[in-house]
Amino acid sequence: MIRRALWQGLVAGTAGGLVMTLGEKVEQAVTGRPDSHVPARVLQRLTGLRERPRKQPLPANWAMHYGQAALLGVLRSVMAQAGLRGPVASAQFTVVRLTNDQILENATGVGAPPETWPRKELVVDVLHKTVYAFVTGVVADALAAHDGPGPGRRHAALRPGRHADVGPLPRTDAHGR
Repeated sequence: MIRRALWQGLVAGTAGGLVMTLGEKVEQAVTGRPDSHVPARVLQRLTGLRERPRKQPLPANWAMHYGQAALLGVLRSVMAQAGLRGPVASAQFTVVRLTNDQILENATGVGAPPETWPRKELVVDVLHKTVYAFVTGVVADALAAHDGPGPGRRHAALRPGRHADVGPLPRTDAHGR
């Protein structure tokens, strides 16, 4: 399961990162909001790369932006492989994505806690991270669906009172394989 979740998650997370970036570019064209270089500054501080205050390093920005998106996609893929799929799982993953950003940004001193942000800035960030999480979820869920419903959904189908509308269960032997 982990091997499949790794490649599927990298694909799903990268897809989510691409769609999030496209959404950001559309939003920036409408609002006039400038590019954020927070990802680059976080990466510089994490790796000890020299920061240049007047020059924004685009390669570092993209490396952190897409690297984070791809790596977190692996977690969403593990969720999908385990049977945690659909909009509820993607909503849970949205919280993980936002929390990951805040830990890195605040631990490095690049960012500040969200409750200190202007509300408009907070709404925009939450919106874009939600887009990322749901797109990543759709891709991760679609890729995992080829591997069956996942252990959590198989368990739910066997329990009285659970929603068992997860499709046909794969055949297993006496040992559950």
